[in-house]
Amino acid sequence: MKASLVRELGTGFELAEIEIADPIGREVLVEVKASGLCHSDELAANHDLGYQPPMLLGHEVAGVVTAVGPDVTQFVLGDHVVGCLVQYCGACGKCIEGRTGLCENPAATLRGADEAPRLSENGAAVAQGMGLGGFAQQVLVHENQLAGVPEEMPWPQAALLGCGVVTGAGAVLNTANVQPSDAVVVIGLGGVGLNAINGAVTAGAATIIAIDIADDKLTRAQDFGATHVINSQTSDPIAEVMAITGVGADAVFDFVGVGPVTEQGLQMVAPGGGLYLIGLLDPTTTVAVSSLEMLSNKRRIEGVYMGSTTAKRDIPLYAKLYLEGRFELDSLVSKEISLGEINEGYASLKDPKIARVVVTNLA
Repeated sequence: MKASLVRELGTGFELAEIEIADPIGREVLVEVKASGLCHSDELAANHDLGYQPPMLLGHEVAGVVTAVGPDVTQFVLGDHVVGCLVQYCGACGKCIEGRTGLCENPAATLRGADEAPRLSENGAAVAQGMGLGGFAQQVLVHENQLAGVPEEMPWPQAALLGCGVVTGAGAVLNTANVQPSDAVVVIGLGGVGLNAINGAVTAGAATIIAIDIADDKLTRAQDFGATHVINSQTSDPIAEVMAITGVGADAVFDFVGVGPVTEQGLQMVAPGGGLYLIGLLDPTTTVAVSSLEMLSNKRRIEGVYMGSTTAKRDIPLYAKLYLEGRFELDSLVSKEISLGEINEGYASLKDPKIARVVVTNLA
């Protein structure tokens, strides 16, 4: 099959022909119909995150089931599915509690060292990023990493459900458990931040404040349902948030992940509220906090992984809300590209007018 590989860190994506195995055990073979470009894959293509090149990245995947292993119980041929990078065994203590993002044995979703690799090129193994490897014509994945969606769901929007949507909306709905009376701040209005606004609207948050440095993104945030917008380059965002809320926000979501922005976010939190860290633009970011201030005002800081998502519950839910017109996804799909244009696709994401890029031409 055709695939876009990373052969060396920092060299970008290169179109290649590789081999994909037949499904065994609980594996499902999926014909890819759409694959979204997420910044996490770009990060993995340029930094050592544990995968050894050559590697196949891409984890926002939607497609059709074309074959199943003998032990698969959840899917049949022809099912429409979305992949999710959360790998979980389903049997450990955390999984039984419903906290699949903290699975103690995520490697149970992969093949063992004594088994033939799922992906290979001229007989040599190709690393499969996040158990998916979606920048290709097909994916071979454990059934735990898939969720079914209705056939009416358009492919580009379906692909986004697997990461950007569950991460943004899930941070609001699952992690922070935002309530209708709450004031919410969303810092950073890329595709994931916009989905946090989707989540805040779904939760019925009374006040939804969107912050960015690009006016195009602020305008789009209003279309998604933000009640207030702040350009942090032209005004003091902390003062603006205090002027709107009086005491600060119940939940502040940082989708940027650089020190000065995170520190500003903490200062926007109301007593009893929380700062939720999702973005990771700078992996070296640290935040200085006053223990006395945090204790006396009962503030908290929490890291959020994949929106505390239970994929098989959340992905079908967001698909249902979208099909009912209650969840905005259409305007997230800014550009559709071919499998050989991934480098150009990532470059285009620097344009503030572009929310998300999706590979839909896989021929």
